[in-house]
Amino acid sequence: MAEIAAWQWALGALCAFFIGVAKSGVPGLGMVSVPLMILTVGDARASVGWLLPILITADFCALYFWRRHADAKLLLRLAPSVLFGLIAGGFALGLSERYIRPLIAAIVLAMLLVYLIRRFRPSLLPVLHPGPYGFAGGFSTTVANAAGPVMNLYMLSMNLTKEQFMGNTVWFFLVINLCKVPVYAYHGLFTRTSLGFDAMLIPAVLLGTLTGRWLFLHISQAVFEGFVIVTVVVSTILLFR
Repeated sequence: MAEIAAWQWALGALCAFFIGVAKSGVPGLGMVSVPLMILTVGDARASVGWLLPILITADFCALYFWRRHADAKLLLRLAPSVLFGLIAGGFALGLSERYIRPLIAAIVLAMLLVYLIRRFRPSLLPVLHPGPYGFAGGFSTTVANAAGPVMNLYMLSMNLTKEQFMGNTVWFFLVINLCKVPVYAYHGLFTRTSLGFDAMLIPAVLLGTLTGRWLFLHISQAVFEGFVIVTVVVSTILLFR
């Protein structure tokens, strides 16, 4: 894979590390992985295929810590609307690069705004039926691997403990990400180069998973929320260029 430059390896490893951290203990940090991977690959549409195997690897790693903390009934309520979102997202993947890149940037920015409103002005956002959350999550995860903020908002609205939050999130995204594999394969988003690149980043995912678990137990969430907000804003602005 000589065609991959050193700076691309560095950005990819950072992206994989952040995903590992997010999946195992610091939800929200994974938002930055979407613009980072687009910058790494240089193609918004192709980047989702490069990112998905990393996400699935991190899902399985995080499952070791959170497999016993999920609520099956809560997750099943999302299933019908998520399916419709996945289908809509699958059709949207047929759009050209000129539309996909700003669409992903807009999705990330919109999710960031939702997160900030929910964080600082929760009374402005009513508790919605699971349907809108599921559809938005299914669509955005298919098009941009960027459903984290939507599903975080849904989990927060359920008043879950930290452990329950992580358990439900991990199981949800593991199932969803596995369902996206045939969709991405149909659109030709996996290549020998992308899969080889992802395989080389497994150590970064594992390191991120262990780091995320440690942070969950020892570090204040507020510090990392601030870091995520700043990083996502900067990365999203770059995507609009």
